[in-house]
Parts: sequence; C-alpha cells; structure tokens
Amino acid sequence: MGGCATFFKQATPCLMNGEHIPVLLSQTLELLAPRPGDIVFDGTLGGGGHARALLERVRPGGRLIALDRDGEVLARTAATLPADPAECVTRPADFADFPIVLDALGLTGVDVMLLDLGVSSFQLDEAARGFSFQQCGPLDMRMDRTSPETAADVVNTLGAEELADIFYQYGEERFSRRIARRIVERRERESFATTEDLAAVVLSAQPRRGWQRIHPATRVFQALRIYVNHELESLERFCAAAPGGLRPGGRVGVISFHSLEDRIVKRAFRKLAAEGQVEIVTKKPVTADDEEQTINPRSRSAKFRVARRTEK
Repeated sequence: MGGCATFFKQATPCLMNGEHIPVLLSQTLELLAPRPGDIVFDGTLGGGGHARALLERVRPGGRLIALDRDGEVLARTAATLPADPAECVTRPADFADFPIVLDALGLTGVDVMLLDLGVSSFQLDEAARGFSFQQCGPLDMRMDRTSPETAADVVNTLGAEELADIFYQYGEERFSRRIARRIVERRERESFATTEDLAAVVLSAQPRRGWQRIHPATRVFQALRIYVNHELESLERFCAAAPGGLRPGGRVGVISFHSLEDRIVKRAFRKLAAEGQVEIVTKKPVTADDEEQTINPRSRSAKFRVARRTEK
C-alpha cells in the first residue's frame, strides 16, 4: 500500500480570535434578517460561526436548529453552544432531511434557513479525514463516517469511463479521461490508500505547464468528495423542499463555492419563483468584498443567494 511522504504542506486555517471565520457573515445577517423570537435553521453547522451570530440575533425568545452530516464536527461545535433545548437543538443529519427533523421537534416551519456548502475547515485540517491533498492521510472524504463508501473505494473499483465522468461532471476537469486512465493503470500495480497516492497520479497525468492558479489535483478531489457524499443530490432536495419548511415571509439563503452548486441554487430559486412559492431577494449572487477576501481567502469563490417565501 502507498505511504505518506513529506512534500505535503500543512493547510493553514483562517482564524479570528481563535475561531474559524464564517464567510459573508455581515451579508448573511443583513439579507436573512433574523429578529428576536425567530426560529433559525442552520443546515451546515460546521464551526458554528454563522449559527452563533444567528442565535444572538434571535434572542430573546428565539431558537436555533442546527444540523451537520459530520457527527464529529457536530459534537465539537455543539459543546460550544447553549445546552438548553428551548434555545438550541443540534442533530447529526443531512440538511436535505430537515423536514424529518422539524417534524420530530413538532415544528411546522422556521423563519430563517441557511446553508454554507462545501467542506469545513475542521475536516480539511484533519489529515485522517482524507479531504485535502495538502496533508497525507487515508483516502476517505466521507462527511458521515458511517457511510459505507470511501473515496478509496471509488478510485479502486470504478472503471476508467465512470471515473472520467465523475471528474468531468463534478470537477469540470479538462483532463478527466487521461487522469482516469492513469488511475486504472496505477491500481493494477498497487491500490490507492492515501491522499498522496491519488494526488501524485493526478499530477503525473497533467501536461507540464507553468504556474497554475490552483493545484492540479483540486478538481479531482472536489469531484470525488461531491460524489462520495452525494452533495448535489442533497442540495437539489433541499432547495425543492425549502419553501415547505419556511413560515410565510421566511427567508432561505445558500452560500456556495463553485459553479455546480450555484447553478443548482439559481435554477431552483427561479423555478420556485415562477411557481409563486418564493420571491428572489438577490437578483445576482452576493460576493465578498476585497477586504474580506484578503482576510479570509476561502471567501473568494463564495456566492450567496437568498429567496423569501411568499405571504400565503
């Protein structure tokens, strides 16, 4: 099995006062407009930056319902939130399953819904989770570690055509077929076990070029993560169901980080608006200003869209 060498650099998290910086926080609070007494839903708790700010805005009398597919991240962040279930409830669940969670809590709707998509800083920073090619660890990438299929299972079992389709569809990788062929050739000699194994093969399949804006393995790792966690399917399910989880006048916002996610949100909101279920608040996606992009590089690709449930 492949091992870990030493050329990977430690990923540096974006921190402020020891906490991870939530992306587009001021815009989120302004556009979602939480008020005292509101019930707010955060479907991607992560480090809790957005959740804490939302909870503060709905006090007194408000409540936070927070989900995260990653039970380890959820437990870590939940320990920093209020323990009173009348004020804060956390559950390990896919955000697309929010109707089940709300029903179990006896809630017919909430006033604010937020998703901050993609992988969290906690997941990227832990080599053992296998999300980042910047650290050597097992090729895992599961957000929910009770799920059966890892990224290693995918690259070690699927055919070259299937792998190429995944890299192109979910990563928009131009050299998807070449990379897929190289993966199949390599695993005939030795199966993939670590993030370094995969990153090295992807790098070897890329044509030699000068400086690149992103690491050559970025799109392949993104594609595998999305595929393993069924992220786009969950997003489509959430967007379709969101109006049913909002009280009249309630708002839903989604922060996305690449074009595939943003395209799904844009089309879903337009469809819901055409059906009269929502009004679109952000005609164009909201992005980070230069100051935020300097402080928090993760915000550079962030796009924020908001819709409001119609009053009926």
